[in-house]
Amino acid sequence: MDHNADSSARLLNPNLADLSQPRAQAAGQPGDKRDVVPRAVQHAPLVRLCNALDAMFEACGHLPEPSHSGVFARSMRVALQEAAAHATLLTPAQREGSLQTYRRHLLAADRQGRYAIAALVWLPGQASPVHAHHTWCGYAVLDGTLSETVFEWNDPEQCASAARTQARERGAVSFVRSGRGSIHRLGNASDAPAVSLHVYGVPGPQIGSHVNDVVPVAQAFV
Repeated sequence: MDHNADSSARLLNPNLADLSQPRAQAAGQPGDKRDVVPRAVQHAPLVRLCNALDAMFEACGHLPEPSHSGVFARSMRVALQEAAAHATLLTPAQREGSLQTYRRHLLAADRQGRYAIAALVWLPGQASPVHAHHTWCGYAVLDGTLSETVFEWNDPEQCASAARTQARERGAVSFVRSGRGSIHRLGNASDAPAVSLHVYGVPGPQIGSHVNDVVPVAQAFV
């Protein structure tokens, strides 16, 4: 079986064909360059990531919540590291940022709604709000350097307090489960763009509304 062309995920880049249906170049059309590089080859790193995620769910499918498994967490980190090592993972269009705020490019979504994959582009000075997560999520830094501030939740005060800040350079990976035990803010404090790869445990259409749990922060941090 060709695992590079057999995935339960649906690739969302409009310039891509369905990788479960590889398309050969038509004979007698020498002027048509669209398939000189087969699409299943060109985007193989993303398909391999989808296949790795599918395998993780299959391995942990007997559990009530697969993301609570140590195997799931370790496998996620490995899958992100392997995907981040490929320079061809993203197209130039998927590396474009926005002057208003960090920009999210949806790359793939599982047909069963188990996960969605996105690239986030951070221009200098851009940052996320301080947030926990409604779902599990993992990320890897593809290019540049991100700054991650980790927070601790103060239940009596119902706010988060900054605990530490660390630089997250190219190749860094992270995985967290849902809940307010993992609160952070990601941002780009450098003078160059940064790009990160994210996997969320939600259907594709929900990555903008069902991932971040924005929390209040202690006045000292504001």
